[in-house]
Amino acid sequence: MSDVSAGFREVYGTDPEGVWAAPGRVNLIGEHTDYNDGFVMPLALPHTCRAAASPRTDGKLRVHSGDAPGGVVELRVDELAPVAAGGDRGGWAAYPAGVVWVLHEEGLLSGAAAGGADLHYESTVPTGAGLSSSAALEVVTATALSDLYGLGLAPQRIARLCQRAENDFVGVPCGIMDQTASACCTEGHALFLDARDLTQRQVPFDLAAKGLRLLVVDTRVKHELGDGAYANRRAACESAARAFGVPALRDVPAERLETALKDLASLGVDDTVRRRVRHVVTENQRVREVIERLDADDTRAIGPVLTAGHASCRDDFEISCPELDLVVESGCAAGALGARMTGGGFGGSVIVLVEVADADAVSKAVTEAFAAAEYRAPRIFPAVPSAGARRL
Repeated sequence: MSDVSAGFREVYGTDPEGVWAAPGRVNLIGEHTDYNDGFVMPLALPHTCRAAASPRTDGKLRVHSGDAPGGVVELRVDELAPVAAGGDRGGWAAYPAGVVWVLHEEGLLSGAAAGGADLHYESTVPTGAGLSSSAALEVVTATALSDLYGLGLAPQRIARLCQRAENDFVGVPCGIMDQTASACCTEGHALFLDARDLTQRQVPFDLAAKGLRLLVVDTRVKHELGDGAYANRRAACESAARAFGVPALRDVPAERLETALKDLASLGVDDTVRRRVRHVVTENQRVREVIERLDADDTRAIGPVLTAGHASCRDDFEISCPELDLVVESGCAAGALGARMTGGGFGGSVIVLVEVADADAVSKAVTEAFAAAEYRAPRIFPAVPSAGARRL
């Protein structure tokens, strides 16, 4: 990645006041559970979105990306409006614009001039790969503005603000996981997050010391979470929770799942919604199982739990696709300990847990399977648990 400060100078003709970074993430386990007040366990990637930034006093927000087509996008801070209020989603620039908007909405910045800034971004987080490139963009923007304006925002607060920016400004009804992972993860750990009360626990996850590797297989199948599929899944979960009379599906105990599903059927709730419920309830249980096995220092034993999670995403939540399934099938057939899709679904990436000695053979098997299916070659790289957002 080129020097982001040099990019800033080239675009704006002056040096930035500082440079910040925020990582993408993979989710080890806990898919589509965060907006159901459930449990998730992401880890930050070494891939980051970096921002060089300086404040402005004229009420202008100027943003530029070295990775997106087009030049500088210039906006007025006092004219920012969310999609629901008739604002223009505006492509990638909507994400940093949404962060500035929410800082004003929350009273953290006041006046039309406050929050103005020049920002230049460069990123190594693959876009559309289910690795939270948008969350990294939001979190690095909020972290930079917090420092530039002396807001002193804690990482957890930054995550909540960025989630609101994506929900209310951009119009994507995401949960809190992606932003929390980008803001709060620590090097060498996975983050166990309770999405209801936002309590966190950093869980040691040193795979190399155990002779293991976690591969990320980017299928290069791009997805768009704003196209309604994500929103439909969330709406189904919320309707089921209302039918149960509970705040969220988190409150349906795993040991009562079959009885609960029968209750839904008696209320006329269709099979699709019931399968959505089964995924969320069993996925929360899988997060607990992974925690138990890691706490017992039995990292290899999480492999079957990952694979079971993929089957649930595929069959009950229906967010997989042929490319994702092929990675899981070919990887496990070649000796992987477990594999599953990660992220929102409908494309994106798969994580594959392997013995270090088997990593090359598994990667080769997946690549050959894609070639045989006449799919575009996947991108494969190791997931190394890395640090969250920070000033460089």
